[in-house]
Amino acid sequence: MTPGDLVLTGRGIRFMGQYWPCTVGRNGTMGNKREGDGCTPRGIHHVVGMLYRPDRLPCPAPWAQPIRNGDLWCDDSAHPAYNQLVSAPFSGSHEQLRRADPLYDIVLILNWNYPEASQDQGSAIFVHQWRRPGYPTEGCIALSRRNLLRIAGLIEPGTRVVVAH
Repeated sequence: MTPGDLVLTGRGIRFMGQYWPCTVGRNGTMGNKREGDGCTPRGIHHVVGMLYRPDRLPCPAPWAQPIRNGDLWCDDSAHPAYNQLVSAPFSGSHEQLRRADPLYDIVLILNWNYPEASQDQGSAIFVHQWRRPGYPTEGCIALSRRNLLRIAGLIEPGTRVVVAH
């Protein structure tokens, strides 16, 4: 591992020689991730995209893409667009990326079951803003807004996210 890896530890994310408090899925981490299980998948993942709300914050990195009105993420494992960015109107089950709350104001997209998705193996595994310290996610990794913005400005596409425990 390198200092530039985001490594999940019992103390938070270790990155660039510091620990950054974070939360994970409500059911912890799991090696055998399934859609809707509330677990953060174990493994070595890579950051393959970054999305942000341009109406709420400046572009955090040159490679970040804006979240637009109608941007959704398909979580319908039976749909051909499963675990993909899609646009409204969309008939399959999905998550709204442009939310009223700030959770997805900045999103780091991980390559878990993406871009080639296997049915029911989990979707929308992101690094995003937490609701509050200690509040679990549905399977993502979440950090404070301040720390997420700092990390987003320092990473590059392909940065490794190591979830080992």
